[in-house]
Amino acid sequence: MTRVLVTPRSMSAGGNPAVRRLEQAGIEVVCPSPGRQPARDELLAALPGVEVWIAGVERIDGELMDAAPDLRAICRNGAGVDAIDADAAERRGIRIVPARGANARGVAELALGLVIAGFRGLVPAATALKRGDWHRSTGRELAGSTLGVVGYGAIGRTLGTLASGCGMRVIGYDPYLAETGARAGTGDLAALDALVGLDELLAEAHAVSLHLPPLPGGALIGAPELARMRAGAMLVNTARSGLVDAAAALAALERGHLGGYAVDAFDVEPPPVDQLLAHPRVIASPHLGAATAESVERASAAAVEHALAILAEPGTEPETVAAQSSR
Repeated sequence: MTRVLVTPRSMSAGGNPAVRRLEQAGIEVVCPSPGRQPARDELLAALPGVEVWIAGVERIDGELMDAAPDLRAICRNGAGVDAIDADAAERRGIRIVPARGANARGVAELALGLVIAGFRGLVPAATALKRGDWHRSTGRELAGSTLGVVGYGAIGRTLGTLASGCGMRVIGYDPYLAETGARAGTGDLAALDALVGLDELLAEAHAVSLHLPPLPGGALIGAPELARMRAGAMLVNTARSGLVDAAAALAALERGHLGGYAVDAFDVEPPPVDQLLAHPRVIASPHLGAATAESVERASAAAVEHALAILAEPGTEPETVAAQSSR
């Protein structure tokens, strides 16, 4: 019997409709740790005989792949694949198939919500009120403000559309789009007022939202980039913590140049509470971007569709769910 390993917590807990599709297709579904992220020894024990691995956020290296000599593909229930050793997979002929675009709406809505929270000072005001302090500050409205979107894939485009609908001017930086000669205001870029360089975006935006994968060269936003930002602007990071130099962000907050930093991505989950995380102008959320019922359902369905397509037609590339594509 064909074996499929399912490790995402949201899919392994039981009762997931997408997982039931696998079972109804006569596939043996292996869930070594229902409702929680599996330990390494649990994975090593479960992998023999597995042909497709529907994976969550756990790190997957060559040793784990070697424990599954029949493994054809690793299907993610999300867009990120940086936890998977791509070189090791390529050497073993294992395909990596992400659920691109499945979580775009959830992440984009959270990013916009964080911008609103930062603009209106909601978190410090709510915290003060719970202490019995009546703390009111004058914020700014979305309409008439400029949002800089760094990375204009599916999440960035969705955020751009939402922000434009609120009356924001939306400018974007995307090295891939710059190479293709794409034009703002057309097609998928309809909500984009201008496609600009990173320096220009940082200088103009009242809020900057990051939507790029990890970069091999390290942080994208360090001390020089923070200094180029408009005084009092807000930085939102729902992508990867490594995109921002934490020490530089803390220094910019301390001297008052950076108005606020919102972060939903961490190298270690849960993260240690350091000076940056504890700063009063930092809004930190526990990786909530894709944690909506709708995003989880779309991502689960996409991962299962990809798995079924690979098992039925080896060698053919499955379509992404709902024709969504992003980086």
